[in-house]
Amino acid sequence: MSELAADGIPVVVSCRVLKLARQPYYRWLRDPVTSRELEEAYRANALFAAHRDDPEFGYRLLADEAREEGQAMSDRTAWRIASSNGWWSVFGKKRSKNGKKPGPAVHDDLCVVIEEHGRERHRFVASRPNQLWLTDITEHKTSEGRLYLCAVKDAFSGRIVGYSIDSRMKASLAVRAVRNAVRMRGNVNGCIVHSDRGSQFRSRKLRRELAVHNLVGSMGRVASWGDNAAMESFFSLLQKGPLKVWLTSGFMPPV
Repeated sequence: MSELAADGIPVVVSCRVLKLARQPYYRWLRDPVTSRELEEAYRANALFAAHRDDPEFGYRLLADEAREEGQAMSDRTAWRIASSNGWWSVFGKKRSKNGKKPGPAVHDDLCVVIEEHGRERHRFVASRPNQLWLTDITEHKTSEGRLYLCAVKDAFSGRIVGYSIDSRMKASLAVRAVRNAVRMRGNVNGCIVHSDRGSQFRSRKLRRELAVHNLVGSMGRVASWGDNAAMESFFSLLQKGPLKVWLTSGFMPPV
């Protein structure tokens, strides 16, 4: 209608031919993008960012993440926006014949070595501190629900240099663990951080955190115990003895 008006055709004539009311057109002309549409766009951006970082989340958890970023909305609104855009939890999708399809690696595997017969083997060896860190997430059941722990281990000393505990297994869990490790160790320039290909370790949030501290990412395969055996052995120990008490109570021993 604006183009027709620019060609000299009166708006009233265009509205009569197109069977449109003039008032909505003039309202749109004054404000092409309404405040409601703009608010909807900000909410959608927040939900999409949360879905991209934590694809296993349903709409309720996505709404929680968006509210933490300052975009207030109800769970129902989050469901409407997410469903209209096709942002579904990966757990709600039809699985392949062999189970959950692994996510793509965002880092090369820097801990694998090729033996004489061409077989691949992982070596978690470091000649100095802060040369190689290993990280993973474990789940533990408590009387108040599930608890998730992300720990960072220095391959040189075998010590846990950083950790994070949360009731949800989301990307920020891994980010906080790495951030705590950096605070404890100081100069970590060029340190390799090896993990599996879980969505938390493939997230944009963690990749940004690694880049900020000049850390180098490394990734093994999905659901392969040997690719991160050093961390798996620590988690096995964690479920026994006094360490289990620390985890159940929400505390960990000093790093």
